[in-house]
Amino acid sequence: MTMDASVVIPAATSILAFAFAVAVLDQWRERHKGYQLIWGIGMLFYGIAAGVEALAGAWGWNATLYATWYLTGAVWTAGWLGLGTAFLLGHTRFGYTYAFLLLFSGVIALMLRNSPTYAGAGPLPILFLIGAVILALAIGAETYFSNPNWPRLAAAALIVITVLSIALMAVTTLPAPGYAVDPATGQPTATIVPGYLRLLTPITNFTGGLALVLGAAFSAYVFMPKRRLLAYSLDPNQSGDEFLFNLLIAVVAIPVNLVASLPGAIRALLSGRLHSRVPATILIAIGALVPTITDSMARLGSTDLFYLGKFIGVVFLFAGFLVSIEVFREFRVPFTSIRLGRARHEPAGAEQLAAEADSAGGSDPGAGSEVPV
Repeated sequence: MTMDASVVIPAATSILAFAFAVAVLDQWRERHKGYQLIWGIGMLFYGIAAGVEALAGAWGWNATLYATWYLTGAVWTAGWLGLGTAFLLGHTRFGYTYAFLLLFSGVIALMLRNSPTYAGAGPLPILFLIGAVILALAIGAETYFSNPNWPRLAAAALIVITVLSIALMAVTTLPAPGYAVDPATGQPTATIVPGYLRLLTPITNFTGGLALVLGAAFSAYVFMPKRRLLAYSLDPNQSGDEFLFNLLIAVVAIPVNLVASLPGAIRALLSGRLHSRVPATILIAIGALVPTITDSMARLGSTDLFYLGKFIGVVFLFAGFLVSIEVFREFRVPFTSIRLGRARHEPAGAEQLAAEADSAGGSDPGAGSEVPV
């Protein structure tokens, strides 16, 4: 057994992720919010993957640890965390973004079909693209008609992918010794995983990872006092050509308006009137972005920051959720009635400030209905 950074960092990551999962699942037990259950599942996968890395760092890799690491960490975690964000924002127009990410993930899968890394994928890239197109159109249509149940379509697809990944791994015999690590850092790589199984990762990681990042930024935009430099509307009652035109404008308008609104958000924060969702989601966005970057670097052959990126990610994610009064209305010992302090409430005037900004800036159907609390 060895005790170095390859053990300590993943172990700390795993402990934080499991603590996070327990806390969120306890909140779900109390309040029965779908996004809390799904985030809890995602963080369990996060903790298992990091725990496997710690065990392997201490006692060495084997085929079972490697397969567990690949499924929980490389395939499932990002997808389930991103799905939790979809459920949180189900009452908004974020469905358009999620649909686009799904569609683009299918295009990525098709583009990778001729890469040597994904050899043996067969017809799966085309099938994934067809499935992504159908699902993206369905989610887009449900969002257009303001149906808040569109995340259930995404959930059904992710459950299918999760089950499919288990089945594919069960019938796959990995080349001896049954695992692959970077010889320079000792950190795991996916180089021996067959193409038909590796092809699942663009679908789950691209869609889920970016949904978590963009969803956090979008949620911050919904709840901060806004300054709109670019006007747009995604009202479904407008004509089809106007709607498509505004949909294209929204891709630019939301980021521009978000940046323009930051000074006002800072002033609201300093005056104690900022909705907790704003700083919380900024922390969550950072927590999602850091491991996304380090995982991408690992795919390109640079694994030096792989473990550290996951640790930084879970720290920021956990911090963001703790800051959010919506997620943690009160702190207590999980699965008990022992409360650690009083119930928390949003700062006086926080929601009114955001509402006044909406009224002053005009209707913003791009954000959709306010996320229910």
